[in-house]
Amino acid sequence: MSRISRRIGAISESATLAVDAKAKALKAAGRPVIGFGAGEPDFPTPDYIVQAAVEAAKDPKNHRYSPAAGLPELREAIAEKTLRHSGYELSGSQVLVTNGGKQAVYNTFAALLDPGDEVIIPAPYWTTYPESVQLAGGVPVSIFAGPEQGYKVTIEQLESVLTERTKILLFVSPSNPTGAVYTAQQITEIGRWAASKGLWVVTDEIYEHLTYGDVTFNSIATLVPELEDRVVILNGVAKTYAMTGWRVGWMAGPLDVIKAATNLQSHATSNVANVSQRAALAAVAGPLDAVEEMKVAFNRRRLAIVQGLNAIDGLHCPMPDGAFYAYSDVRGLLGRKIRGVVNNTSAELAAFILEQAEVAVVPGEAFGPSGYIRMSYALGDADLAEGVSRMAKLLGDTE
Repeated sequence: MSRISRRIGAISESATLAVDAKAKALKAAGRPVIGFGAGEPDFPTPDYIVQAAVEAAKDPKNHRYSPAAGLPELREAIAEKTLRHSGYELSGSQVLVTNGGKQAVYNTFAALLDPGDEVIIPAPYWTTYPESVQLAGGVPVSIFAGPEQGYKVTIEQLESVLTERTKILLFVSPSNPTGAVYTAQQITEIGRWAASKGLWVVTDEIYEHLTYGDVTFNSIATLVPELEDRVVILNGVAKTYAMTGWRVGWMAGPLDVIKAATNLQSHATSNVANVSQRAALAAVAGPLDAVEEMKVAFNRRRLAIVQGLNAIDGLHCPMPDGAFYAYSDVRGLLGRKIRGVVNNTSAELAAFILEQAEVAVVPGEAFGPSGYIRMSYALGDADLAEGVSRMAKLLGDTE
């Protein structure tokens, strides 16, 4: 008899967190590692949000249990924020506040999926999505959209994997890991396709405020109103307000789904920490000045990292339109002899870069097919420049 259940034993470690942990461990050991792994803004949480948390910590009412679904005032503020930023109307009762975005992802799939139900997941995908689907008893079905099509999936591709067991389409724009942003027309076509097939759409909008140039975010829930009772919106404060460590996310959707997910959360974790909820309330009810300041830095880094990476022979990095990731095609580097070593997969190449250049990147295997690497540019300008310089020196040392 196995000591660990097959269900849990089948789950893989988060590849992005594993890379980040290894980079931090090497740095703690004295090695000058530069980490491009974790998707975490290098800015502090804005002062007014921190101050709201300080005041909340002093108030005894926040020292007690609160409703499992979240503080009522925060749920209402999230509904108002969704209308304000996405144009999608919700009531506070249609919102469940979760312990970070990952719990929102799992709660949603757990509430919607029966064993064997299929979820279409366009790849490259965030590493947590397929694991959450499998943990909930579902079957992840990925379809890969490569750099030739801007990492954006087509309806023809979606149609090719549709079966009688398909229940959900996962839709993410702006994308982690590629930074791809779908146009309003593309979103509308995909949403109408899903609606015509009777599918649910789970849309992760956590990077909604991180788009660049003339590119804009559009919510599939707003553009395709016929999805109204079959759409769940995932979001959180982590990326917009530099609050990754505060652990506040949410899911929003039909009342019956939110009720079912709330029942699950009431047994799994109960309420999110009240101090974090009070901080999140200050964030979502407040201005977007902080993210606008961060975007200036992110855009500068975006341009710099793409220019630097594309100067490396055998590597191609399309310009990302959103989020803070550069997703490079490194298939031209595989099979080459670099400093006497031949790497045949992007996982091997990432390990080689870490060992030889002391730069941590995440291999494409974490997000779909081999042959790619993801690098977060949510780190300091000096580290970014140094990291890319080290990679260029290493990867240019070919025979």
